[in-house]
Amino acid sequence: MFRELFPFAEDSFSRFPSQSNIYGLSQAGEHELLAATLKGKVVCFRYQELQHKIRPVAKEVQFTYIPVDAEIVSIDAFNKSPPNRGLVVGITFIKDSGDKATPFLNIYCDYEPGSEFNLESIAQSCLNLELQFTPFQLYHTEVQCDAGGIETVFLLSGHDQRIHLYKENASLHQFEEQPVERLFPELQQLPSNVLWLDMLSVAGGRRISAFGCQNGCVGLAVVDQTGPEVLQSWRVQFDSPISAVLLFPLSCHTSPHQPSADTGVEMEGYNLLVTSTIEMAVVYRDVQECGLSRSMCLSGSDQWDAVLCALVIDLDFDGQKEVLLGTYGQELLCYKFHPAGCGQFQLQWRRSFKSPLLSIIYLDLTGDGLRELAVLTVKGLHILQHSLTCTADLVLERLSHRVSTLTFGSELESDKTPDTKERDAPAETEESRAPAPSL
Repeated sequence: MFRELFPFAEDSFSRFPSQSNIYGLSQAGEHELLAATLKGKVVCFRYQELQHKIRPVAKEVQFTYIPVDAEIVSIDAFNKSPPNRGLVVGITFIKDSGDKATPFLNIYCDYEPGSEFNLESIAQSCLNLELQFTPFQLYHTEVQCDAGGIETVFLLSGHDQRIHLYKENASLHQFEEQPVERLFPELQQLPSNVLWLDMLSVAGGRRISAFGCQNGCVGLAVVDQTGPEVLQSWRVQFDSPISAVLLFPLSCHTSPHQPSADTGVEMEGYNLLVTSTIEMAVVYRDVQECGLSRSMCLSGSDQWDAVLCALVIDLDFDGQKEVLLGTYGQELLCYKFHPAGCGQFQLQWRRSFKSPLLSIIYLDLTGDGLRELAVLTVKGLHILQHSLTCTADLVLERLSHRVSTLTFGSELESDKTPDTKERDAPAETEESRAPAPSL
């Protein structure tokens, strides 16, 4: 049954020279992926036209100042917030010098006009920072600047139980570390090493922040970004390390499929997905209002070994986000929210792979407007595409629904028109029957 519901077909698989890890996959721009392997290699994956066909291409990118014996820990990339331009790539790695291992953070960014998005040029423009801690997740997020604008920064978690902030110094054309409490007061006094971090900007100039720790602690905070000031914060303790925390809105249709009206969508608030290495995955509902008090387990999510990665996206285009879980037991699980009754997430389908899943990203690689699902496993990168048959059927169904809606509306208008003519008709008749004036 689950196999029949699986909405994807595998388009390609790229085998890597060495395995990656849970921090080893990042989107770079709109249509490219960067995958980092443990043995110091970074592969750029894209689709390009070859012999009049769109074909997948995996090519190694030679990023400077990464030694051949380095072990890459994490990679992340983002486009600068407007009005600034350019792609920024961050790579953390550990260099083994024999007597000791030295960690580094390399930030790549080209300021030369015309080269801001050229990956080959960016890979040669490096800021090399030696670290005093073992790095974990490299994460980017937007913050409000003093001038009222938006800026994107790097946040890097480490084994020193701290989060480190790296912000661009526009005058020096480089990134530099700044005290994290200036912009992120919620990331102080952490209980353990943070393994995963996620943030979401919401209405009213506020931010929701969540982190998951090695000791099983999950932290959540609502922050006023204009201060910045922590308005509320909550914490809950799990019995195993946290592998992922993801904030997401959950919406539902306010009206069923009716030919007489368009389907409306109502926001139900923001939710938090928490996955751990032993326990079932949990979704906390409406965290802005309820904090971590309304929990909902994803039944069976602990049956395929540890959950290593997660993603929350709308896969079936119905306006409702699904939860994807990738496990060490080589399974990709999809849970869908069913609002009937008290509401719950139910397993919709699952798909087996030949090696453990490390990371998942959903993006438009081919540039056709339809996104692909990129699944990074221990052995390489799988690209899954939506079934074109099912997608075409869905488009035709929605076009038919739209046409019927427009037709029903035009029929209502046409029904009103004769009534108007009939009301005017008697006056015209009486006027026509009136005797002509005598001359």
